[in-house]
Amino acid sequence: MKELLHLYLTFCKLGAVTFGGGYAMLPILQREIVEKRNWATNEEITDYYAIGQCTPGVIAINTSTFIGEKRKGTIGGIVATLGFITPSIVIITIIASFLQNFADLSIVKDAFAGIRVCICVLIIQAVIKLLKNSVVDRITAILFVVVLLFSSFTTISPIIFVIIAGITGVLVKNWGGKVQ
Repeated sequence: MKELLHLYLTFCKLGAVTFGGGYAMLPILQREIVEKRNWATNEEITDYYAIGQCTPGVIAINTSTFIGEKRKGTIGGIVATLGFITPSIVIITIIASFLQNFADLSIVKDAFAGIRVCICVLIIQAVIKLLKNSVVDRITAILFVVVLLFSSFTTISPIIFVIIAGITGVLVKNWGGKVQ
């Protein structure tokens, strides 16, 4: 029970400080879950993100569910998910009660403009970390460039990219490549 409470409080803390969605959460998640608590590896976090991208729901919530399930089974997944969403529910309820009254104030608009810039930086940091851990050889570099170009210039679903990349990884690995 103590570990479930710790799991809940950890994800409650993460949910309270994560702004900008799942990608912005990655640096915080890596620090708290990988580096500080050793509950998952960087590779596992990357895998959870990939799966979270392909499954319905919010990436950050899906990732917390995966980590909670890894730690304490199904109940751990539920507890971690509840921990992650609790701050959002409380904060959104409070904001919704007052936002209509203050949304047109210039200070509120300026604050949101600053927050958006910060979120962009967090996402760029997450991409750089993922890039360093994922693009490890020529094959993964080629795969990265191909997916980047196709996802930038087409409307193909990210699920298709993940499936094709997974199949490519299996094929290359079975042919003696270095894909990890």
